[in-house]
Amino acid sequence: MINAEGYVAPETREQVERAIADLGFRPNVNARSMALGRSQLIACIAPNLTDFTFASIIDAAEIEARTQGYGVVSASAETRADFVDLLDRLVAQRRVDGVLVINPLDGRESELASDTQALLIGARSLDGSRAAITLDEEAAGRLAIRHLLSLGHRVIGMIQGPTDEDCVQVRSLGALAELHEAGLDLPADGLVTGDWSATSGYTGARALLERIPGLTAIFAQNDRMAIGALRALREAGRCVPDDVSIIGFDDIPLASYFDPALTTIQQDFAVMGRRAAHRLIAAFDTGRLEPTLERIPATLIVRQSTRAL
Repeated sequence: MINAEGYVAPETREQVERAIADLGFRPNVNARSMALGRSQLIACIAPNLTDFTFASIIDAAEIEARTQGYGVVSASAETRADFVDLLDRLVAQRRVDGVLVINPLDGRESELASDTQALLIGARSLDGSRAAITLDEEAAGRLAIRHLLSLGHRVIGMIQGPTDEDCVQVRSLGALAELHEAGLDLPADGLVTGDWSATSGYTGARALLERIPGLTAIFAQNDRMAIGALRALREAGRCVPDDVSIIGFDDIPLASYFDPALTTIQQDFAVMGRRAAHRLIAAFDTGRLEPTLERIPATLIVRQSTRAL
């Protein structure tokens, strides 16, 4: 009856439940895990655990897992070798029942054994064999450029993230497609590549200002690079948004406290984390995690860093 299996007469159920309450009984988690042949744990592996994006996803995944009786082991794997080592220690030794792989880099997805229950977050499966949840990156890139175009901007520079990341490739593709459909393109040398840091946004914005005298808007592919760009523009005597508009990406908590408050594209990290954990844990009962790609929509958050020409 405690496991809610099989029929139990109402009067018997009431007596047992009263006894459980009186005795303060709690099911033994280890015994339950042994009976099910599971660890009741899932792993969340990210390139690092300090990034706001990764931490937010893990936090949401942990909350969802807890509601389903699972715990979460969080670990960082900066390199592919680190990732393989974690798989050996966590998956091969059956310490976890499945894995959420956040922002899989350097082809590390291929290190997952075929019988490992795993779901990717923030990137598509390389060969389509793995379940994945991502932001709708192409639509998000389009949304950022569409906002700038709607304000009358036609000379736009872009600071993209590292080009070996799937999200950057698709995000840039969407941004360029939106420009092309409007009969426009980035100016010559109007695309610079950063590493997600504020410093790279700073140097990227300085480069765009030097290369494009008539620049009126910048799309920075994350908010930290947008912060750096704001600093570079201020030092160059360019007022935001009167002289140059800036739109960021992510909507980190501090975005609304920048000066000016940052217009940005919001990712719903909580939805990503919850959906990922829910899908992974559900697959433990069915025995199969369908290799489908789920795209989460982005939202435009308009603040004071963009304005009409």
